[in-house]
Amino acid sequence: MSQPNRTLLVADKFPAKGLDALKNLGLAVDYRADLDAAGLADAIKNASVLIVRSTKVNAAAIEAAKNLQLIVRAGAGVDNIDAAKASALGIYVANCPGKNAAAVAELAMALLLAADRRIPAATADLRAGQWNKKEFSKADGLYGRSLGVLGVGRIGERVIERALAFGMRVLACSRSLTPERAKELGVEFCPDLYRLAQQSDAVSIHLALSAETHHLVDERFFGEMKPRAILVNTSRGEVIDPAALEKAVKEKGIRPALDVFEGEPSGGAGPFALAVKDLPGFVGTPHIGASTEQAQEAIAEEAVRIVREFVRTGSVMNCVNLAERTPALCLLVVRHFDKVGVLAGIFEKLRASKINVQRTGNIVFSGAHAAVARIELDAQPPDEVVAAIAAQEHVLSAEVVALNPS
Repeated sequence: MSQPNRTLLVADKFPAKGLDALKNLGLAVDYRADLDAAGLADAIKNASVLIVRSTKVNAAAIEAAKNLQLIVRAGAGVDNIDAAKASALGIYVANCPGKNAAAVAELAMALLLAADRRIPAATADLRAGQWNKKEFSKADGLYGRSLGVLGVGRIGERVIERALAFGMRVLACSRSLTPERAKELGVEFCPDLYRLAQQSDAVSIHLALSAETHHLVDERFFGEMKPRAILVNTSRGEVIDPAALEKAVKEKGIRPALDVFEGEPSGGAGPFALAVKDLPGFVGTPHIGASTEQAQEAIAEEAVRIVREFVRTGSVMNCVNLAERTPALCLLVVRHFDKVGVLAGIFEKLRASKINVQRTGNIVFSGAHAAVARIELDAQPPDEVVAAIAAQEHVLSAEVVALNPS
């Protein structure tokens, strides 16, 4: 019997404890913490599983991986992975949502405080030998101020908890947020992001990057913000239109406090030449929101859990690239005795009728004597085909149920 490919490539920094756990699964672990996108295409050729954190997994790398079955992002978002190419080649993409929520929320609050109290500028003056208490005594303070939270997922909820502990008035806007949920969280419900901008002394962004959120924070949004309001972003840089931000800083005194940037360097170290660094009042960190020991250990544990389940059962937890809805028009339900060849006979009759199976599952009852096959089809099988399936040896019944009734 041939053995399955058990090679796993870890293409980013990963805790030693996590590497040991992966090796204990019987995997040959290839650990290359400093791979870039170009090097990945060569290193990935024989891997069946890939774990990445920030390394870009582009279409060329995915096409080069002839044995690849699963890509795990050791983090929440998957925008550094060409999920469309992975989907086209039948490769699972999974992530580790929520494991870095506390770390990112802590940094969001740190940036908010740093912007309000101008901590980086005050520190720079002290390092330069300047004592400027008169200037840096000017701060608004956070207590009683309003914080607008844009995006209320796991990280947004953690930010809300911390802001409420600071005595802030919190408003929230999110596609999934309801007035009832807002009440449970102790925040004011905002039906749209522009009302959030109008009422907030500071805004903290916690949105995933998508076609809908790209440059969502644009000139109109900044136009609604209060003068001198603080803008915190620990999600993705591309959510903010950089030209609109620059204009808002210069014309309205908006104070940016950013951990992420559109066009940010992809490596762990290097030059940072984006124009935002020269804007008045800018406070920034180099995309370190999830970079705490606590968060990285939790993410590594989740990545190991995903791989362990895949190796043992073939199922993928936290998979992000499965179709929510297939093009199937109907469901063929076949009750049958659990015998060899029954399903093969069903599929052969569907193939002869040029009907494609979109999704299937076979549920076996206690005792393993009988089962039910549920087969989603892209076309309605003719009555005679259903009758032929029902008449097949070991089949108890066959019926068709419409999935998209007109």
